[in-house]
Amino acid sequence: MTTLRSMGLWACVAAAALLGGCATSPGYDYTAFNRARPASLLVLPPLNESPEISATASVWSHATRPLAEAGYYVLPVTLVDETLRQNGVDTAHDAQEISARKLREVFGADAAVYIKVRKYGASYTVLSSETRVEVEARIVDLRSGELLWNGSAVASSSEEQQQSQGGLIGALVGALVRHVMSNATDESYRWAGVADDRMLGGPRRNGVPPGPRSPLHGQPMPVQ
Repeated sequence: MTTLRSMGLWACVAAAALLGGCATSPGYDYTAFNRARPASLLVLPPLNESPEISATASVWSHATRPLAEAGYYVLPVTLVDETLRQNGVDTAHDAQEISARKLREVFGADAAVYIKVRKYGASYTVLSSETRVEVEARIVDLRSGELLWNGSAVASSSEEQQQSQGGLIGALVGALVRHVMSNATDESYRWAGVADDRMLGGPRRNGVPPGPRSPLHGQPMPVQ
């Protein structure tokens, strides 16, 4: 009986510790970000790990808007792209290999945004079709080379798909139609915008802090 009581006591302690840990889980450490206080951002062409060649351009074209709306001055993609090409940099890999010091010298930005596309495009199975975009990013201070922030996001067409009401035949036809429409209309481009907004927009818990042009600049980040 004593052993059972002891086991029960330790179980309660463990459960309380677990719950307490969840309740007090710390958010992102913004010490470096707050110290650097970047005002201008350079978004570099994203690396692409997907088989879709359009992923880099698609994700890149959406990335500046949420950052600009968050209160930062963001160098236009067309300007960055043209400047890189004029300097013989034609790939995202080469662009992201440029040193922080050189990027600062050429573009004059406070920090650079390095994006990687993990997944991009539509996948089709017998009963389902999904368009999915997975991205991750990090912000690096171009004045010191210090990492200021990193995060990731996912966006998928399955979020808005309703469960099929037509039985097996309806599910088969619905999946085929969604797959054809996704390829015909480049549905991935739209979901790239959603993923970029979730990752770089805000303010969100553990997201990019509001910039100096935002009325929310300097306020505590959301805890949820």
